[in-house]
Amino acid sequence: MNDYPTLNQKEWTPQSWRTRTALQQPEYVDLLKLEKCLGILRTKPPLVSKGEIDRLRDELADAAQGKRFVLHGGDCAERFSDCTASVIESKLKVLLQMSLVLTYGTRKPLIRIGRMAGQYAKPRSNNYEEQNGVTLPVYRGDLVNATEFNAESRHTNSQRMIDGYHHAAASLNYLRALIEGGFADLHHPELWNLSFMESSPNRKAYQKMVDAINDAITFMETIGHSDDSLRRVEIYTSHEALLLPYEEALTRYSADHTPYNHSAHYLWLGYRTSGLEDAHVEYLRGIRNPIGIKAGSAMDEETLIQIIDRIDPDREPGRITIITRFGADNVSKQLPRFVQAVEKSGHPVLWSCDPMHGNTETAADGLKTRRLDSIFSELEQTFEQHNKLGTFMGGVHIELTGEAVTECIGGSGGVTESDLHQCYETACDPRLNGAQALEMAFLIARLLR
Repeated sequence: MNDYPTLNQKEWTPQSWRTRTALQQPEYVDLLKLEKCLGILRTKPPLVSKGEIDRLRDELADAAQGKRFVLHGGDCAERFSDCTASVIESKLKVLLQMSLVLTYGTRKPLIRIGRMAGQYAKPRSNNYEEQNGVTLPVYRGDLVNATEFNAESRHTNSQRMIDGYHHAAASLNYLRALIEGGFADLHHPELWNLSFMESSPNRKAYQKMVDAINDAITFMETIGHSDDSLRRVEIYTSHEALLLPYEEALTRYSADHTPYNHSAHYLWLGYRTSGLEDAHVEYLRGIRNPIGIKAGSAMDEETLIQIIDRIDPDREPGRITIITRFGADNVSKQLPRFVQAVEKSGHPVLWSCDPMHGNTETAADGLKTRRLDSIFSELEQTFEQHNKLGTFMGGVHIELTGEAVTECIGGSGGVTESDLHQCYETACDPRLNGAQALEMAFLIARLLR
């Protein structure tokens, strides 16, 4: 918790969260430097536009009705050092590969949302960690401090918010350049192949899909139909609305005096900061962006309805996505009561599944990991429960990377617990590698048929 100067406004403002309890906030020692950095951020150009945010909200409203599907994925915690051409390209390639499988398999338009260009802050279970008898503040993401275990690196530095803005701007700029330059052109889907495809059991199925799409494109162009949608896709950006001073500084009013957060198209309310009367709910209720709400075993359905009422009092389609994260052992027992409560409330929400966070465990060597069997089981059970209840699961929210990491156990690549140390690079939670993510896409495509 951080004791920021409080304001007394009764109505919402970008600063009104300061009157509430703000959990998971770093302690800034130099408040003058903090306010100076926030002042600089307030003068920076928006990272995303009002029009893009409005368009995403409309598309999410379609997804809630089963007309589209949402693929939401990316890093657990982005690093400033990952702001490179190769890392951005590989992450985009994985999302495009997954979306190719899902679009072809489901015959539905896809909404692609990346945990990219801003996922620089992470909530933590403890404020401090100990190594070899030394206790230091915990790493809270590059927007706050650094991973290296020394006093200087773990010092909270408000300058990092400005650095985060510039890294987000550079990542967004390159993402847009890739897309406008034809990186996602369906005329060349073979360019999306990654090296791991050679050993994947899904390689033949993927190649068959690529060939079928090429044939369809050739046919459409032969009869004189050409569409720019074949040459480019839309990628929206997102992150958890965690570091509230940063979010406040990038909140602006539109010409009609409507507040938008211009740091990302989509923001979500984290599991550890969802207190109804706390600062994060207070902040998110006021902005116009579409909002995700993480819901799991530690939350009851009455609280969830109260949070939705607070953030979406007008019951606006496309405004709220509920991202469930119960774990494979609990989802069938707990999801139905949440769905029934929301249906009774009349809120037109979009249901999404985060099959990652409820299935985190610690391996024998102390590394956090996730098993694909559990991840896939939660996905299958979530689809099954929605089908039984007559609701539609319209999205998936996953942590993935384009790099060949060994952080999650299982999958066609045969990653075992003894393999974890080979390429374990996450700054926080374990992510699916490209082959595992593609395998998930094939599973989802089957479940959606």
